[in-house]
Amino acid sequence: MIPFAHYEQSAAYLREKLGGFQPDILLILGSGLGDFGERVEAPISVPYAEIPHFRYSTVPGHKGRFVFGSLAGKKVAVMQGRLHLYEGWSPEEAVYGVRVMKLLGVSTMIVTNAGGAINLDYKPGQIMLISDHILLFPVTPLTGPNEERFGTRFPDMSKAYSPALRQLARQTAADCGVHLNEGVYMYFPGPQFETPAEIRAARALGADAAGMSTVPEVIAARHCGMEVLGFSLATNMAAGILDQPLTHREVMEIGAASKAVFSKLMLEILRKL
Repeated sequence: MIPFAHYEQSAAYLREKLGGFQPDILLILGSGLGDFGERVEAPISVPYAEIPHFRYSTVPGHKGRFVFGSLAGKKVAVMQGRLHLYEGWSPEEAVYGVRVMKLLGVSTMIVTNAGGAINLDYKPGQIMLISDHILLFPVTPLTGPNEERFGTRFPDMSKAYSPALRQLARQTAADCGVHLNEGVYMYFPGPQFETPAEIRAARALGADAAGMSTVPEVIAARHCGMEVLGFSLATNMAAGILDQPLTHREVMEIGAASKAVFSKLMLEILRKL
């Protein structure tokens, strides 16, 4: 278990770097979407490697830093790159940044990822509003002794993704003319892409998209009382749907091609929060 003092020391370091700036919203940017962080006004960038006790990101396309500042008039902390379990981090280490942001006063988290589309009506480049998730693997960041200063031993997950924020996202997408799917995201630990049989099983369970992130962070955020809004960008059709191999390069290319629409939607959502 990570000592609570480590979180406090990380938060204290960031408070000193921020000089009185206090973020209200945390944005976690997935593969191919990190450039959205470049839109932050009056940015204060802090590499993860500089923060005491913080782990680092090793995935291509993840810059591995916080960017603090203003976006659409809101005070934000943007994570350009996240930590994954497949990199060798424990679930607790992977969500470390979420808990540090809670200590800085963040109350809302917007989390994004690049996912594989399971729903046959989806197309690469489309955005899915996450309504719920499926976790079948023993990889929760709440395993082990509970830290009561973050939250209760048995947090409720019946509304993991805020109904009010989801309604805001739906209305904003309609106002912007952005096509927005809505569905269930299923977590796979990776780093290997899912097999066709696993994707068929996921579809039978009710999943619309699959990916290797997001769920641990959402669990941690809800445990410590944050409101959560989640999006999955379909960067490919999931394994077995098309007769072609899956590659991380494809993920990055579709992410780059979709960043204009993604940025438009995120900025309008932030303005309305």
